[in-house]
Amino acid sequence: MVSLGAQSASDIASVGETDGSVLVVPVGSIEQHGEHLPVMTDTLLANGVATAGAKHAAEDVPVLVAPPIRPGYSPHHLSLGGTLSAGFETLLNFVRDTADSGLENGFDALLLVNGHGGNTPLIGAAVSELGREHPETEILGVTYFELVTDFVDEVRDSDTGGMAHGGEFETSLMMYLHPELVDTDAMPATYWDEQYDLGGDDLVSGGPLSVYRQFEEYSDSGAIGDPNVADETTGEQLFEATTEAFAELLVEVHEQNAD
Repeated sequence: MVSLGAQSASDIASVGETDGSVLVVPVGSIEQHGEHLPVMTDTLLANGVATAGAKHAAEDVPVLVAPPIRPGYSPHHLSLGGTLSAGFETLLNFVRDTADSGLENGFDALLLVNGHGGNTPLIGAAVSELGREHPETEILGVTYFELVTDFVDEVRDSDTGGMAHGGEFETSLMMYLHPELVDTDAMPATYWDEQYDLGGDDLVSGGPLSVYRQFEEYSDSGAIGDPNVADETTGEQLFEATTEAFAELLVEVHEQNAD
């Protein structure tokens, strides 16, 4: 088992004290995802990838996955309802406190696994702060869907802008992992149409320019992309590719931190 929450305290310490051990902390969100996906989508997907990837690597890597942190930093979704957002400093401090206490068990590396685009700057800040505070431990952060940017074009049916918030990518993954939570009868969404050429135009192709907007400026439904072309097969392919890439990352982190 790779779930930290399913272990006893002594078992957690045993894994943490093993050479090259890795503590994985998923960070999700609770925010609206249009009419067809649940507000826990980002948390479910980040945790799913982290857990499955850790299981793949568990024979070679002493690793445990902490329960996911949520809510995330989602002020741009509040106006559409259904969203629970933490303040930036509040969430950053909670991530730091979680990491501080988890690392008391002797882990050699901490890997934050982000599932929400709005958390990305915060995860970067957490890596820097925790790295400064724990110089003896390697601190890393990754956004799970950025692990498969090169693979996406092999399986997508949507055009650029179709794999965004609640679009083909997330909807396909949810159809594969949690089909009972997807309302396929109500999937209104709008393709991502950013006004700035340097802004992002897809979940897996962000631009160099950051822009803050309330989400209704992009979509009346709160979903951006093309969920109507999503399917379970695409979700399975994306999930397998993502978990494989994450497992490979875990092995690399372990090898970098083993004596």
